[in-house]
Amino acid sequence: MIELIREIEQARRRLAAHRREGRSIGLVPTMGALHDGHLSLVHRARAANDVVAVWIFVNPTQYDDPADLERYPRTLEADLEKIEAAEADLVIHPEPAEVYHDDYRFKVVETAFSRELEGAHRAGHFDGVLTVVLKLLNIAGAHRAYFGEKDWQQLQLVRDMTAAFFHPTEIVACPTVREPDGLAMSSRNVHLSPEERLIAPEFHRILSAGGSPDRMTVELENAGFEVDYVEQRGDRVVGAVRLGKVRLIDNVPI
Repeated sequence: MIELIREIEQARRRLAAHRREGRSIGLVPTMGALHDGHLSLVHRARAANDVVAVWIFVNPTQYDDPADLERYPRTLEADLEKIEAAEADLVIHPEPAEVYHDDYRFKVVETAFSRELEGAHRAGHFDGVLTVVLKLLNIAGAHRAYFGEKDWQQLQLVRDMTAAFFHPTEIVACPTVREPDGLAMSSRNVHLSPEERLIAPEFHRILSAGGSPDRMTVELENAGFEVDYVEQRGDRVVGAVRLGKVRLIDNVPI
């Protein structure tokens, strides 16, 4: 049975003991409601480390909409079964009051890139993301931490934060895992209606088809999406859309 640790101090002691004994630690941060995209991170960590720890924590500080936080699926028992099948060693699943024992008085604030793209549409989102990631990296002391490329802006900001604070954990990027029709796997996809699920793959198809961001925006709107943004950043086209009550993000290499 997979080891479930609910107390942060216990997790710190357990992982510190592994480090003292010379074992490498791979960390997979998640908010639960796991799908094959999350599990691909676990498999990547398993292949490169002696010990694999999975973090499950629905982080309240990255939500600007309380209703969106409430809608996030909580599926701990099913998650534990999947993690055990993927051969991870332990799961860290603390309560919000323990993670934010300071009542969120202290936070990580990035003042440039976090205000763009997702940050322009979700006030305070990346303050919450970066704060909880830094807490987690400090708790785990992992050699490597694994993040999916679907959350491309988050990945860049986490990399920049660890470099800025000289944090020793290596941030490992993992490719986006998709459904057979191209839709990026996301825990939010379960909220799509059957009709919306048929439309959703058009998001990836249109981003992948090339053309200008303005043209993609028009095509997405014609397909039934409400577009938050489509932009080219470096070697990526990144976008966010709304379909009914569900917000989808994706990115593709140019």
